[in-house]
This record gives sequence, structure tokens and C-alpha cells, in this order.
Amino acid sequence: MDIIYYYSAHSAYAYLGAAELKRIADRNNAKIVHRPMDLRAVMPAAGSQAMADRSQAHMDYFFNREIVRWAEERKIPVMEGVPTHHANQIHLGNKLLIAADQAGLDIDALSEEMLRAHWVDDADVASVEDLTAICHAVDIDAAPLLAQTDDQDLEALYQSYTDEAIRIGCFGSPTYVVGKDMFYGQDRLSLVERALVKPYEGTWALIG
Repeated sequence: MDIIYYYSAHSAYAYLGAAELKRIADRNNAKIVHRPMDLRAVMPAAGSQAMADRSQAHMDYFFNREIVRWAEERKIPVMEGVPTHHANQIHLGNKLLIAADQAGLDIDALSEEMLRAHWVDDADVASVEDLTAICHAVDIDAAPLLAQTDDQDLEALYQSYTDEAIRIGCFGSPTYVVGKDMFYGQDRLSLVERALVKPYEGTWALIG
């Protein structure tokens, strides 16, 4: 079965789950179908509170303690605090991933490296220079992909992924779909693996 993977190139929790998602896919002969999306459009559509309106306790827990704890659990590194450029635009990184996927390149490796670079090396996913270095790290030529990011067809595809995430009631990044069931959050990856082997009873109603 496929794992439809909705996420953003700058997402902390997508980073925390990326390597485990790949291991699960490999163990179960499943394909990861990447759907990079505009998370800053998806979250308000799901009714999420704006970051600026969240309490300090909420931010300290979900963007500090939880990240640090899950990084230890997954045995992966993570930088201290939020990346310097985390508030920058996210479209270029997302569209670069889509361009790589459309070109038949190793989107699994590129996606994982982009997330890692942002949350470990403080890379800026809005920077051509940083994205070029990220591509180089996984032996991908960034230039033709960056040239595609302004293509209208690619822009339409990016919008369609975002619209699709909103339509199925995606709450944030990462979200995984297996069959007709949806799982929000990398802490649900054990459930994703179970669903690949034996689907749960019932379905998520918004998946047609």
C-alpha cells in the first residue's frame, strides 16, 4: 500500500518522523507518496490557533520540550531552539521537493535531508544557496529544480496538494493517509505501520 505523506519542508515533527517513516515503508514494501503543502494555509483552514496567539507554555512544550524528547526517542540530533529562519516563506523548499519528485529523483532522501538541515544545521528553506547545498548533500543538481519552481504547472500541483490536505481535514504536518484512514502526527507512525498490515475498522469520513 502507499503512504500519502502531507508535510511542509520546514516542519519539526515531519523531521522527527522522517527516518522512521522511511524504515516503516521499507519494512512493508510501501511507497511514500510525497505531498508537500502550504502548511500556513492548511492550519487555519483546520481551525488551528495562530502561533502568535498561543500561550508561552504551549510554545515551550510543543516547540521545545516535545521536540527535544522525541529527538532523543528517535535517536536523531536537533538544534537548540527554533531555527533562525523558521518564519521565512516555505514555498520555495516545498516546490523544490515537488520538482524533484516530478523529475523522478530520490525524493525520500532529499526530503529527509531538507528537514534535517533546517532542524540541525539551521538551514533556510527559503534560501537558494542553502537549498543548493541540501541538494548537493544527496547528489542532486539543484539548478534545474530551482528553475522549475516558477513553472505554472508546478505551482498548480503545489496548490492542489494544499487544497487536497484541506479537503481531507488535515490538521498539520506531518499527516499520513493509508487507504481511507488518516493519521496526524509522527507519534502515530506505529499506527501507520499497523494500518499497512491490517487496516483499522472504519475510515476517516473526509477521504472520498
